[in-house]
Amino acid sequence: MTHARIFRFVQPLWLVLTVLYMLVQTAPALQAANRDRVEAFLTTTGFDVALDSIALSAGTAPQMLGLDPDAFGAQWQRLSAQVFDTAQMHDLAVEILEQTLGDAALDHAVTFYASDLGQRLVAVENASHLEDDDLKQAQGRQMVADMVAAGAPRLGKLKQMNQAIGGVDVSLKALQEIQFRTLMAADAADVIHLRIGPDELRAVLAENEEQMRMAMSQSSLAGAAYTYRDFSDAEIDAYTRALEQPLMQEVYELLNAVQFEIMANRFELLARRMAGLQAAEDI
Repeated sequence: MTHARIFRFVQPLWLVLTVLYMLVQTAPALQAANRDRVEAFLTTTGFDVALDSIALSAGTAPQMLGLDPDAFGAQWQRLSAQVFDTAQMHDLAVEILEQTLGDAALDHAVTFYASDLGQRLVAVENASHLEDDDLKQAQGRQMVADMVAAGAPRLGKLKQMNQAIGGVDVSLKALQEIQFRTLMAADAADVIHLRIGPDELRAVLAENEEQMRMAMSQSSLAGAAYTYRDFSDAEIDAYTRALEQPLMQEVYELLNAVQFEIMANRFELLARRMAGLQAAEDI
């Protein structure tokens, strides 16, 4: 279900977690899906693979903290595998979705993704996880450059599709929130020693917003160009229309909340557990 899994299911965490909390509190009034239906939903839409791919981001934790991942050796591999256990993340997501995903939204999403076009989209999106990110970006950026040179309308279609997914601004806010929570957890565990307070840290993380926004926009567009290269313009239009439907937007808002809360939670835990691997360092 994603072409750039880190940024696809994205909303600002303060917003999506508020929505998620409200949904959980009102869950008894909802026609929530049962576990079997949620499991089928995850498989049909490809969100199960999106959840598993969270584990692929574990390697960025040391860099986020200003530490050298090679310094941890085999201990790091064992720890990250324990924290980013895919079965545990999957069960947590299912538990949340059982309480919050209404039947109407579930049925709407499954109907589209179970179609011929939907299943082709899921197949290529899932497969993109197994491909080299550098290769995908290099080829995708060349495709974008060729579209620009040719004045191809496909470029605008891909941009519209990305916008329907959520846009760069919400992706940026979510990434900043994950960084903030990870750094604060590492500081509390004495893995690092921050010399600034929470408000100052947020200001530091916001300093390079424009550069990050541009980089994320370019990366997202290149990823879409590469991932959907075998789909026609008409199929891209059809996908965009499906993404823009209110019930699909509802589904994505919830999945954003689930994926990024799990991601932030795992990064916080990993930061705390790193205290047993290495002495504290100043950054």
